[in-house]
Amino acid sequence: MKIEVKCSCGEGDCPEWAIVELQGVVEVQPEYQNRLQNLEIGRLCRPSDQEIYNFTVGYHELTGSKVALKKPLLVLKKVKHSESDKSANPKSPGVELDVIGVIRHKVLFKTRPKALISKAQPAVREKASASASAASNQ
Repeated sequence: MKIEVKCSCGEGDCPEWAIVELQGVVEVQPEYQNRLQNLEIGRLCRPSDQEIYNFTVGYHELTGSKVALKKPLLVLKKVKHSESDKSANPKSPGVELDVIGVIRHKVLFKTRPKALISKAQPAVREKASASASAASNQ
């Protein structure tokens, strides 16, 4: 069976996509199992002009880098033809693949995450030590 692959965005004008590669497992909480479409799991940003990326998930921050793929990948969308299209052109297959993007790079996070735990406020420590010393003087 022959499946036709076509690009409707023009020669070299396909949108650039990227892959995010993480080491480990991202587990979804049970209440979100049925709603994975458009689920936001973190924030990905590039703080400078370098190829260094930060990915923040909850209280964890990962640092990664942009890596070129050996071979580019295509992002395809399956398009089914209706029965009327098949009757007009009987040699055309019932399925066509449309190119909607090209992946040439991946963002690789291969180090352990850094914990983002805020430190106690210094003013709270001063009040605590002042009240402790006042209690010991009495």
